Amino acid sequence: MTDAGPRRWSRLGVIAGGGQLPVLLAGAEHAAGRNPFVARLNGFADADFTAFAGASFNLGAVGGLQKALKAAGCDAICFAGKVDRPDFRTLVPADLTAAKLLPRMIDAGRKGDDALLREILAFFEESGFAVVGADDVLAGLIPAAGVFGSVQPRESDRADARKALRTARAIGGLDIGQGAVVCGGLVLAVEAQEGTDAMLARVAGLAADIRGTETDRRGVLAKAPKPIQERRMDLPVIGRSTVAGARAAGLAGVAVEAGGALVVDREGVVADADSAGLFVMAITADELDA
Repeated sequence: MTDAGPRRWSRLGVIAGGGQLPVLLAGAEHAAGRNPFVARLNGFADADFTAFAGASFNLGAVGGLQKALKAAGCDAICFAGKVDRPDFRTLVPADLTAAKLLPRMIDAGRKGDDALLREILAFFEESGFAVVGADDVLAGLIPAAGVFGSVQPRESDRADARKALRTARAIGGLDIGQGAVVCGGLVLAVEAQEGTDAMLARVAGLAADIRGTETDRRGVLAKAPKPIQERRMDLPVIGRSTVAGARAAGLAGVAVEAGGALVVDREGVVADADSAGLFVMAITADELDA
């Protein structure tokens, strides 16, 4: 990987959840001649991090995590990968630092996911860490406008994509989710706490007369950042599992807001989409508002 962002830190700590995004970021740092420290979150981090220095931590061990990051010489951190919202009723602090953070998390969590993420971010910044976004580390993950592969959307698909993105923006304004599925102008699903893959599975279970099928693909999944989005954490992500879910749901394609999402393993995404006969595209805000 050659498109790692400009170096503004001595050593980066990658706080790793599920999926391939954390290992891609760690690999970008390593390829740029840097030495990342990967803090693997137990129960979530599932990629192969054996090529990188690091350690594993429970969600309730924030103090131990911070000490390990500082001992490793990390002056910046990047949150990456899927982490489910914790059940605060069962989350047991493993140290004094976590015990201090937990009430703040509970209070912020009542206001929504974005408020919770901002509280976590602020806590680490107060502890002396710079928090950077995945696009600061690997700028190539952010898509420019256009169609990625060989499959071109029809005008009806573009109309569905625009409505799905507007719907995603609307629910994002309420801090609900980042994704929506529209078919023939009908909103089939919006994303909440279940996540994109589960939402697509739900669409696949709908009656075939209101959604597409393998032989007659219709409808679009769209993902967009929340208007209140803290861009250094939790930008919308699509990857190969997204394409697989869209394929199973009979959709015609996947759309994201240009400059407002992360595309993980773009080559694999394009190859899978082309093979399935799906388009993948990024739409500009100007086109969205037209």
